[in-house]
Amino acid sequence: MKPESQVVSLTVPAEAEFIDLVRLTLYGISSKLGFTYEEIEDMKVAVAEACNNAVVHAYEPGSPGQMEVRFEQIAGGLRIVVKDFGPSFNFEDKAQRAESLHDKTLNEINVGGLGIYLMQALMDDVEVMTGIGTEVVLTKRVTRSEEMV
Repeated sequence: MKPESQVVSLTVPAEAEFIDLVRLTLYGISSKLGFTYEEIEDMKVAVAEACNNAVVHAYEPGSPGQMEVRFEQIAGGLRIVVKDFGPSFNFEDKAQRAESLHDKTLNEINVGGLGIYLMQALMDDVEVMTGIGTEVVLTKRVTRSEEMV
């Protein structure tokens, strides 16, 4: 198989109704790569959160925008890149100011701002790059269990 055939790209409007298309594409690709049902569900939640961030935060309300989503087969897994082209933010600064969630009740946690924590809990690696737009890179490795004979 040619290296360029290892990448599937989608460019969709940054609108909530297109997140399901991204999730369906992820399902098809990840099931072919041998991910378990639980791993696929985890990835679907993480990629939906990354896409939702682009929909909600990247563009002014009512302004058209796009998301680019790339699915890249890597050795032993899958890398998913969600990129928007809206105004960016300083991720490092925001991450440093984030408070720990340990020992807090649900009533003490603010709505919003939990997306990165959720993605980190569900994926093996999460990177956020800012500059022109925001790019979220989600990596998941396949865990294969030994088949019983």
